[in-house]
Amino acid sequence: MSASKTTLTLLLGAAASLGAAAWAGEAPAPPAKVRTLCQNCHGENGVAVLPGAANLGGQQKEYLRTQLRAFRSGRRQDPVMSTVAKTLTDDEIEEVTGWYSAIKVTVELPK
Repeated sequence: MSASKTTLTLLLGAAASLGAAAWAGEAPAPPAKVRTLCQNCHGENGVAVLPGAANLGGQQKEYLRTQLRAFRSGRRQDPVMSTVAKTLTDDEIEEVTGWYSAIKVTVELPK
């Protein structure tokens, strides 16, 4: 097989692996922990649904990661977040922080 045919085959294979949702322009599904834990307070879209819960959408990934690790280790305390963060693995923290930091937020100044 020629180099160009090999490249084309690889590109087509990669494109096919993206799945129908990516081709249809649909948003990816949030990570499992966002659906099962985070969205209950912070919303799937990162806009808090409970008073006192932080809006996470559009927040910097490093900040979110640092805070979750602080809750998990006990350096930062909150009755709910300390309990939730203790259940998260490093990979799950990366997935959750990647999800919320990828949300695009617009800001409108008061008029």
